[in-house]
Parts: sequence; structure tokens; C-alpha cells
Amino acid sequence: MGMRIGTEMPSLEGGSEWRNSEAISTQSLKGTPTLFHFWSVSCHTCSELMPRVNEWRDNYGSENLRVIGIHMPRYESDTQLEPVYQSIEKYGLTHPQVIDNLHRITDAFTNEFVPAFYLFDGEGKLKSFAAGEKAANFIQPALERLMAAASKA
Repeated sequence: MGMRIGTEMPSLEGGSEWRNSEAISTQSLKGTPTLFHFWSVSCHTCSELMPRVNEWRDNYGSENLRVIGIHMPRYESDTQLEPVYQSIEKYGLTHPQVIDNLHRITDAFTNEFVPAFYLFDGEGKLKSFAAGEKAANFIQPALERLMAAASKA
């Protein structure tokens, strides 16, 4: 069973490697709205959504939104690091990326899908989740509401 709305942000420990950042702890994200984006190098829909994720990062970054990518391999071939590095470069993913080859973070989130988005408020509570082909369309209104509320706080 997946995470419920209001669930505390899971641990980010156990990732195989971090790119664009040192390892980030859940504790360091307290006080900051955070969007986690699960993706895989073998996922066509994921690659189509990368510009939208970057747009959210760029548009809401000045309002303190943290965007963190989590590469979740779906197949054995997805665990090869070089194609993941190339995708990070190709799609301009300048925000922190963690490669989760052992699925430790994936399991902590009880995530089974790519693409998938988990949106947490500044208190570290899950506000919204969306997965699949239309995930970005479902998460965007929640993101807009959360950021509007955060700007008033």
C-alpha cells in the first residue's frame, strides 16, 4: 500500500549515488516545500516530462521549492550509471538527483511507478501524489496550491 496524505517524508538514505548535490537528509528539507520526481532512463514518458519538471524547478525555486529527482531503475540495464549521467545532462536536470539502484529510497516511499511525483509541505508531510502518464497534470494544481499557501505563510 502506498503512502497516505499526511505521511512524514521518508528517509533519503541508501541511494547509490548523488549528482548535482551532496547527499540530502530528510531533516535538511524541513521548512521547505519539496517535490520528489521518480524517473527511469528507460521510461519514455519520463523523458517527455523532464522539461515540465525543469519549469517547476525554475518557476518555484525562487519561492523555496526543492525539486529532487530519484532515478529508479526498472530493469537491470537501467542500473548502468553512464546512461543515467547522460540523461541528467541531456535533459538539463541541474537539481539534485539520487540514483537509487538498490531501491532503498524507492522502498521507503513504497513507490512502484515511474514517472511519479510526491509533494511535501514545509512540515515534511505528504500533500499530494501522482503517478503514470498523466501524473504531471494531476500534481501541478496541488503544487500551485502548496506554493500559493507557502508564499502567504
